[in-house]
Amino acid sequence: MSNEQTPSNDRNAVTRRRLLLGAPLVGAGVCGFAFWKMLAGMQAGSFNPHDINAPVTGRAVPTFTLPDQPPGTGFSEADLKSLQKPVLVNFFASWCIPCIAEMDALLALQKKLPIWGIAYKDKPENATGLLKHAGNPYERIGSDRNGRVAIDWGVSGVPESFLIAPGGLIVWHSAAGLDNPDVLNELTTALKAVGG
Repeated sequence: MSNEQTPSNDRNAVTRRRLLLGAPLVGAGVCGFAFWKMLAGMQAGSFNPHDINAPVTGRAVPTFTLPDQPPGTGFSEADLKSLQKPVLVNFFASWCIPCIAEMDALLALQKKLPIWGIAYKDKPENATGLLKHAGNPYERIGSDRNGRVAIDWGVSGVPESFLIAPGGLIVWHSAAGLDNPDVLNELTTALKAVGG
């Protein structure tokens, strides 16, 4: 018995080696092309990294129950479904810089629209401290310590806001802070459409 490999086995081994070495290069090329397309879209104004189109609008709010987040009272989907007027649900966290940046806009907005907050993956004492320091725009506040409710809502990060029409229907959603004038204009338009 001979341990020598045949020329065809050698060719197969070389071909396999080339494929294994080439795979990362192909993957890097695909990623590079996707990144280039994203940058080109941002430059042309056709790609907004904050505009995450989660398929949540047009749906009823998911089933959930949130415990109290001091200084507010927790709430559930039943509370939202029983409302007769629109309400804005805002996911926030004390560790989120854009959430802190949008607090002034929320404080101004609370004069026109009830806002209910959901503290996302935050320690209760930290969320309470943020609201004590920055001001509290929320009529009710629930705590989503493990982030499970956020997953059911389709939240990809904070801040995120949802306009809820009477009966519990999600009619508007934004993954960008409300300190952005364009986002605030979109919300105003959506609010008018539901009679708010």
